[in-house]
Amino acid sequence: MCQLLITSLFLGMAMAQNPAPGRMAQGVVTLKGATIHIGDGNIIENGAISFLDGKLTYVGNANAAPGGTVHDVTGKHIYPGLISLNTTVGLKEVASVRATLDYYEVGDINPHIRALVAYNTDSEVIPTLRANGILLSQAVPEGGIVSGSSSTFYSDGWNWEDAVLKKDDGVWLSWPAYMSTAINAQDLSTLTKKNEQRQAVVELLKTTFAEAMAYAQIKNPSPVNIRMEAMKPILRGDANLYIRAEHAKDMIEAVRFAKEFNIKKIVIAGGDQSYKIVDFLKENDVSVIVNPTHRLPNNADEPVYLPYELPGLLQQAGVRVAITYSGEWWRTRNLAFLAGTAAGFSKMTSEQALQLITKNAAEIAGVDQEVGTLEVGKHASILVSTGDLLDMRGNGIEKAYIRGAEVKLDDKQKRLYMKYQEKYQAK
Repeated sequence: MCQLLITSLFLGMAMAQNPAPGRMAQGVVTLKGATIHIGDGNIIENGAISFLDGKLTYVGNANAAPGGTVHDVTGKHIYPGLISLNTTVGLKEVASVRATLDYYEVGDINPHIRALVAYNTDSEVIPTLRANGILLSQAVPEGGIVSGSSSTFYSDGWNWEDAVLKKDDGVWLSWPAYMSTAINAQDLSTLTKKNEQRQAVVELLKTTFAEAMAYAQIKNPSPVNIRMEAMKPILRGDANLYIRAEHAKDMIEAVRFAKEFNIKKIVIAGGDQSYKIVDFLKENDVSVIVNPTHRLPNNADEPVYLPYELPGLLQQAGVRVAITYSGEWWRTRNLAFLAGTAAGFSKMTSEQALQLITKNAAEIAGVDQEVGTLEVGKHASILVSTGDLLDMRGNGIEKAYIRGAEVKLDDKQKRLYMKYQEKYQAK
């Protein structure tokens, strides 16, 4: 009862402070005069973009733009809404308050656990994403060996039913590493040793997937096994199997394991050493969601700039790659700057780096028919910035539309800034 009361209190506070969801514009809306970054590498100078009933109806030269309600955005930049994959946004709120954490379940094999129904649209973190251009995020469960299924949400909505774009886009699996690391609590030193539990976990996974394949052959199972039902989409090829793995050997073994069960859509999450096996990844059509670039290498013998260069190395090799802020949900708002860093430390152009958090991310999540690039017929989920979206100095989101509805760019940090600015300026 106490935990329920605390949860209700946090939700009530969030509902009282967060801005209400946007309302869809009436009639044709046209943004005219900006530089349009399509998201597929192309740019339209002096462009215009129009939308009606939440869908893009025109993307092209400003001179041929339709009428309607016209907004002059000359000298500014228009981008597709950014997409953050592999996050716990909406599932975590305050790390030190357990009642606000709903991102994992007890047990090892939980494919039936759905991030979908746990997503909290009243989270104070979500407005900070919108204000920095992230209009979609993939909420991902954690914990155990098979953690559950993720779903992709818009950063606006009264509840998860309003916000969801794609339900249950894939099942998440943590592959057991060959080596494990332990920390000595006395001197904080680290000890790397062979993972003695690895083989037992692999055998458990083999048993689980074999049972799932057998269950999938039953036409009308009785009783229904909800764990096995949740595995059917990845076995049919309707959803991704996301595999958390970092080392090259682990990734190779994990992909071969998935291929044994004829799983068609495989995505590696993490992939620190993916640059070592680019030919293998490309040959097996494996996409990669890499860790944040703003960090040091995990191994002492790696180049210090390797995390910055990794997305570019994969993209140049022909591997579909996206970038994320996995594990650090409160920093997700800085996603655009991860892509900017990748562009600055590799041979990627800014437009290619933009694809890491738009087009590529949409393709990986399976939402590229609706979002990811600015094309006629797709959702009108767009950004207007005063400058380069990927640059901390130029990034300045002035307008954001989600499915044709202009959303408010207010958030808790801005409210606190204004509050204390008033206090100290008064003196």
